[in-house]
Amino acid sequence: MTENWSVDEQRVRDNLLRIEEEIQNACAAAGRRREEVTLMAVTKTVAPELINVALDSGIRCIGENRVQEYLGKRDALHLDGVTRCLIGHLQTNKVRQIVGEVDRIESVDSVKLAKAISEMSLKRTGERTDVLVEINIGNEESKSGIAAETLEDFLGEIAAFEGIRVRGLMAIPPILTEDHEKRAIFSQMRKLFIDIRGKIVDNVSMDILSMGMSSDYVQAVLEGSTQVRVGSAIFGARHY
Repeated sequence: MTENWSVDEQRVRDNLLRIEEEIQNACAAAGRRREEVTLMAVTKTVAPELINVALDSGIRCIGENRVQEYLGKRDALHLDGVTRCLIGHLQTNKVRQIVGEVDRIESVDSVKLAKAISEMSLKRTGERTDVLVEINIGNEESKSGIAAETLEDFLGEIAAFEGIRVRGLMAIPPILTEDHEKRAIFSQMRKLFIDIRGKIVDNVSMDILSMGMSSDYVQAVLEGSTQVRVGSAIFGARHY
């Protein structure tokens, strides 16, 4: 089910141009190449018509929060050459519906879920599904994700599952208002990412660090994010 949004097609194009410029500037300030950062358009509650404006404007990665919403919109989208990701919390009873329908599942937060994705991947496609491990970097009770200090042990368990391939980490940090606070939490995630990437773990490649959303993607890029997940800054404020 989709909702009405407060922006028209031209504003989506204008927003994308502004965001692209800000990402380029952040990359330049951090001494990074623009190609190191993927801009994901988060499509929760967005009508297919507006999503297609973004896709036709060059977006090559989309993220959807809900299984049923993605499946309901998928056939109306211009998805050739587009990486499709599920970024919301995934319940194990929905794994059957989404495996094989997206390219990456970015919210693995339990061994049980990783195992279910692995088993369904081998059964349905015979190939591995790319996943990211979700880190609860702020140790917030209201958020999903594993504790940072348990990551190495967690990877040790799920790396044995033949039907998944761990591509990296993702995090939704606490709501912070000051730039230096945002950058500090992103720096903490970056250090965790670099540390675990330096360890040789079979079936773990650690090439994606997904952090930064509409309110903080610039700070995330400055601190090493390789993928920012931007929704309202592209499509406008949601009206529920």
